Amino acid sequence: MADDPDLTRVESRGGRRAAGERRSLTSGAAAARRRAVGVAATAVSAVTTVVVLILAVHIFFVAFEANTANDLVRWFGDRAGDLGWQFKDVFQPENPKAEVAVNYGLAALVYLVIGRVVTSLIRRLA
Repeated sequence: MADDPDLTRVESRGGRRAAGERRSLTSGAAAARRRAVGVAATAVSAVTTVVVLILAVHIFFVAFEANTANDLVRWFGDRAGDLGWQFKDVFQPENPKAEVAVNYGLAALVYLVIGRVVTSLIRRLA
C-alpha cells in the first residue's frame, strides 16, 4: 500500500492540511492573546484616565471655590480623598488651594505615570 502513488498523494495532502490547520489554530490563539492583551491595556488606561480626571475635577472645584454643599462637588471630593491617600499632605503651603492643587496634582501625576508604565508592560506581552 505504501507503494501506491495515489495513497501517498492523499497522505501527503492530509499531512499538509493538518499542518495548515495547526498553523491556523496557532494564529487564532495568537490573535486571541493579542485581543486579550489589548483589552487589558485599554482597561488599565481607562481606569487611570478616570482616576486622573476625578483628581483634576476636585482640584478645579477647590481652586474655584465650588459649593461644598453640592452633592456632585462632595462626591468628587470624597473620591479624590480616597484616591489621594498618601499624597494629601506631602506639601503644606499656607494657601489651602495651593495645597490641594500641589498634593492632588502630585497624586494625579503618580497615577498617570504608573498607569502608562503598566499599560506599556501589558502591551509588550502581545
